[in-house]
This record gives sequence, C-alpha cells and structure tokens, in this order.
Amino acid sequence: MNMTTRIAAVLGPVLMAVTVSETVNLNIWHDVHPTVVYLNGLLFLVGGLVIVTAHNRWRLDFGLLVTLSGWLLVAAGAFRMFFPAAQQLGPGPGTYILIASLFALGAALTLYAFLVRTK
Repeated sequence: MNMTTRIAAVLGPVLMAVTVSETVNLNIWHDVHPTVVYLNGLLFLVGGLVIVTAHNRWRLDFGLLVTLSGWLLVAAGAFRMFFPAAQQLGPGPGTYILIASLFALGAALTLYAFLVRTK
C-alpha cells in the first residue's frame, strides 16, 4: 500500500464521520467558546501538516486530492487558530453544501483506498 492509499484510507473515513456527526450536532457550534474553536483549529493544523509533510505531491492524479486535502486542513486550522471568535456557520444552504462537499471528498478517498487501489 503506497502513501497516497494509506492517507486516503484514514482521511476518507474520518471526513465522512466528521461530516455526519457535525450535521447531526450542528447546534453545538452556535455558542461554542473560542477556546474550543482554537483547539479544533490546532487539531486541523497538525493533521494537515502531517499529511502535507508526508504527501506533498503535485502530479495530476488521484494523489493530488490527498495533497489538496492536507493543505485545506492547514488553511482551515490556521484560520480557526487566528480567528477563534469568528462567527461559526449555522444551519443553512451554504453550510449543508460545504458539509456535503467534504462528505463527497471523504467518500471518494475511501473508495479510492479500499476499492480502486486494492485491485
């Protein structure tokens, strides 16, 4: 199993679990304390840095999705750490589109890791 497949095998299911659990518990972000947002950002940043330091490949193949996912986590984590008091997204079309997009990314990574690459 190569590095792209290994990261996709972890990142895909995690993205799917996070998006489903956040959809079910969307109300918890309404009045969350900035300290919790900061810590959430720290976890995003560390996870993203682990991915991009292990997999910073810019070839036009499926691995690019893994690299871009890592950089997305770095950017989201840094934003949450520098602006922890920013208003969190509440229920609405934009939120659900973002959640659905991240779920689709997780599903694509999972399918790649467990179905396509295992053949």
